[in-house]
Amino acid sequence: METSISIPIEEYSQRVDRMLELIQAEKLSGVVLFDNHYILYFTGFAFIPTERPIAFVLNASGERALFVPRLEVEHAEANSLIQRVDHYLEYPYQPHPMMIMKDMLMDMGITGDIGVDSDGYPWMLGYRGPDLSELMGCKTSKITGFIEDQMMLKSESELALIRESVKWGHLAHVLLQRYTRIGATETEVSQRASQEANLIMLDTIGPVYRAQSPFSDGAGAGYRGQIGRNAAIPHALANNIIFQAGDVLVTGAGAPVWGYNSELERTMIIGPASDDQKRMFDHMAALQDTAFSAIRPGVKCSDVDRAVRSYYEDNDLMDFWKHHVGHAIGLRYHEAPFLDVGDETEIQTGMVFTVEPGLYVPELGGFRHSDTVVVTEDENEILTYYPRDLESLTIAV
Repeated sequence: METSISIPIEEYSQRVDRMLELIQAEKLSGVVLFDNHYILYFTGFAFIPTERPIAFVLNASGERALFVPRLEVEHAEANSLIQRVDHYLEYPYQPHPMMIMKDMLMDMGITGDIGVDSDGYPWMLGYRGPDLSELMGCKTSKITGFIEDQMMLKSESELALIRESVKWGHLAHVLLQRYTRIGATETEVSQRASQEANLIMLDTIGPVYRAQSPFSDGAGAGYRGQIGRNAAIPHALANNIIFQAGDVLVTGAGAPVWGYNSELERTMIIGPASDDQKRMFDHMAALQDTAFSAIRPGVKCSDVDRAVRSYYEDNDLMDFWKHHVGHAIGLRYHEAPFLDVGDETEIQTGMVFTVEPGLYVPELGGFRHSDTVVVTEDENEILTYYPRDLESLTIAV
């Protein structure tokens, strides 16, 4: 069943057509993709990657096929965009699944140079097998750059899904803040907020909703352990911490919508905030504003990071710096390009970034907002709209 916020079939066909143009330009006999996000991008087929190889295959004539284990056959055959589904019984098994793939590729006329994302199925949960070049006796050419360049520029359909993700991440965060209180644990608050937000989302969108994500079934919000002093660890892990007065809290919220993601993060304080907390909060907000101003078409990603680092340096804050300004987001929670001095990619309209420069003070906590931003020709659109000011983000004691 088609919905107004899913990727239309025509758009998948256009993506495949661009791949066919690459096949012809590079004189390839075909393309084999193993990455689950690439397969989702070109076919709409979402699955949980395991040790069992799965691949999308496209030959020079435009025939589209999926290679799957037996347990995925019905799932794959339900995909109307795919013309052929070949399968093997299991992994590990005899013969090895890649031997079955060899017969499939030869039958599809893919016997010369092959465009790939990986020369064979990559290590995944203990998988072992031959390289594709070894198996087929031909040259493989990595085409990940071509695919990533396509994925960087979001279509109107993709932006609609990201906006939908923003809406439900926002709701989950509202509930997260509402239920956070001294004496409660991050587990009970995160689970309550996530469950309620997810049920409301499912009731609103209805049974057509698809997360199409191997990591999440729907809307959610939490702290990931960034509570109190642990907030100074940018990628902490949840620890069922009990909230206390004076805690700095770094949150995260979002929702996969037909595979597409957004990112909303806020720094909250179980108040009232101390002078040091206020000072770091204000610097954090200024860092993010600096990044917002620097992101525009034609500017290099590296220059955005340099502009933000200049603020760190000018205000003697580099001791509290730990990561780049942000990253692109879409089907993957982290995508290229990156707002980092090491990324010379030129920013273009249609790119979607998280903007999240942070400050991490060991004895005080961490301070990071993250907003999802789409680059436009005129003024960039900040898709996330949760309050950013300290008053709105102070939890009364």
